[in-house]
Amino acid sequence: MKPTREDFPVVHTMTTRWNDNDQYGHMNNATYFEYIDTAVNGWLMQDTGVDIRDLPAIGIVASTGCDYFAELGFPDTIEIGLATSRIGTSSITYRLGIFRAGDPALRALAHFVHVYVDAETRRPVPIPDVVRAAVETLPRVDS
Repeated sequence: MKPTREDFPVVHTMTTRWNDNDQYGHMNNATYFEYIDTAVNGWLMQDTGVDIRDLPAIGIVASTGCDYFAELGFPDTIEIGLATSRIGTSSITYRLGIFRAGDPALRALAHFVHVYVDAETRRPVPIPDVVRAAVETLPRVDS
């Protein structure tokens, strides 16, 4: 069963851009990944109160994917609901519900995996405490 809007109480809101639309008149599928990346990292910076780029461990994207259910495009305001499906020692699997603002219909459902690595060596390390504390407040949404 698909998650609903109620499964995503933590939301990052963004406005689509003119150049997001493709020749078919809707937001191009690759553009969703830009919004997903921005939502996760923007929320982390806002919720932790730190510039995550300055931490000794950084989250790199190891996997991402998206299922599409209905179109979005310019000039939509979109709400990306954040949740997790797994929090490990060095990785976080996010689940993201993508909605048109004011509409409960799920437009897309994505997963996004951050693996934390040492900023210099790029070897896996534990999730920074400040990040873990923030992420543990997100709801859990399974596939």
